[in-house]
Amino acid sequence: MRIFAALVPPEAAVEDLGIFLEPRREAADDLRWTDPEQWHVTLAFMAQVPEGSVDTLAEQVAGAVSGRAPLALRVEGGGAFPNPYAARVLWAGIEGGDGALSSLASLARGVRQAANHAGAAPEGGPFHPHVTVARLRHPSEATRWIRVLDSYAGPAWLADEVTLVASHLGEGRGRRPRYEHLATVPLARV
Repeated sequence: MRIFAALVPPEAAVEDLGIFLEPRREAADDLRWTDPEQWHVTLAFMAQVPEGSVDTLAEQVAGAVSGRAPLALRVEGGGAFPNPYAARVLWAGIEGGDGALSSLASLARGVRQAANHAGAAPEGGPFHPHVTVARLRHPSEATRWIRVLDSYAGPAWLADEVTLVASHLGEGRGRRPRYEHLATVPLARV
């Protein structure tokens, strides 16, 4: 199974970003906008997790996050992968105060190590916290969209749990992935 571990923004944060993006959705037919109910911050992506390993993965992640305090975050700014001049993915950034971003990076490392210990080898490069808001049909210059996203600063929210999500390719609306929440693991309460 394809599984990722993520922070899922609360409804108020998703709704605020959705309201900001709504009038812009019709402005570009070269973008495939992601569904707001699927917005998340990926901590670890695992392309091939044996079905029998899901419980072990959840236990390992629970152990990795149990001593970590919740993080005060917000969606703010934006960018593009792999770069603004040959963009394939448009994203909204994640910000936080009082060391939240270094704690977030540490959380992602811990979750990736836990996944590895569970036999669910994580994939991907360096951690860059973001929410994917659109995909481009062809590599394109996206600086105007980045300027639009740079003008956005959403409400603060408390990330207090990690969610394990199965991604079923081609089973969602418009042949997009369908997400299935498998487990939710709380961070330590303060």
